[in-house]
Amino acid sequence: MIKKIKLLNKDEIYAVLGIQDRNLRALEKEFKIALNVKHTDEDGGAELSISGIHSRVDKAYSKIQKNLELLRVPPAPNASASQKVPFADGVVFRPAHASPIKPRTLNQNEYVKLIWERDLIICTGPAGTGKTFLAAACALRALQLGIIGKIVVTRPIVEAGEKLGFLPGDINEKVDPYLRPVYDAFQAMLGAEKFNSLRYANIIEIVPLAYMRGRTLENAFIILDEAQNTQPEQMKMFLTRMGLNSKIIVTGDITQIDLPNSKQSGLLNVKKILGKVPQIGFFEFENEDIVRHPLVKDIIQAYDKWEKKCK
Repeated sequence: MIKKIKLLNKDEIYAVLGIQDRNLRALEKEFKIALNVKHTDEDGGAELSISGIHSRVDKAYSKIQKNLELLRVPPAPNASASQKVPFADGVVFRPAHASPIKPRTLNQNEYVKLIWERDLIICTGPAGTGKTFLAAACALRALQLGIIGKIVVTRPIVEAGEKLGFLPGDINEKVDPYLRPVYDAFQAMLGAEKFNSLRYANIIEIVPLAYMRGRTLENAFIILDEAQNTQPEQMKMFLTRMGLNSKIIVTGDITQIDLPNSKQSGLLNVKKILGKVPQIGFFEFENEDIVRHPLVKDIIQAYDKWEKKCK
């Protein structure tokens, strides 16, 4: 039996094939079927043929179609210029499976407004204040409305007490735990299936900071997380990746620097260097903005007092 699926564009082709056809091979192995892709030059799409035993072809067809449906997000109806102000209704993002994501403190509300108003934001503050989570939610809303076409999230890979070399696996498996908190945030907002579909299509890209060198990112929403662990030269390299119609959000906590020399953090001197540059916004959260478990605020305050006594 043979069934065919039309892939409409390069994003859908990439989502089905994967890097070096890895997704394609995985599907063939999972369903014990044969997959063949015929590119159609006239429209930039392709035709996917699924062949094999009837029941296996049906299962593979259903899975591929479901992934494509998740990827084919329709634009907001009648999206006018005024409707493209993403946060005018007080909601940052509406997950299909959970409650709407809204700012929970006055400072969070101001942060969200600043993200919309400025092309580059440097945000600092303690853990649990929503620095990265709200930036990711803003990015998803901008993607949903067609304001940008891609989300890129990056982190510096810095060991906090353990060395990468002692972790099992290849370089991707070693790096993956460092990026896991970012995966968790997007999965909480999108669900695992939709998040994976957007990742496979390269619409959401989560990469180590070292992989950013030499790139120019246009029409993108770019987030640098854990920026306190960047060197000054890394910060400069990252900020200069910004292309046309792009927005950059830099987040970090200067009390949790894991560099051997904490004074070498690129987040510590960025305001001194860029403070007078127009259209760059600086924002700082306080302990009062922590929205995790109430104990987190108490823990951070206790450590602040202890560290002051030790100085």
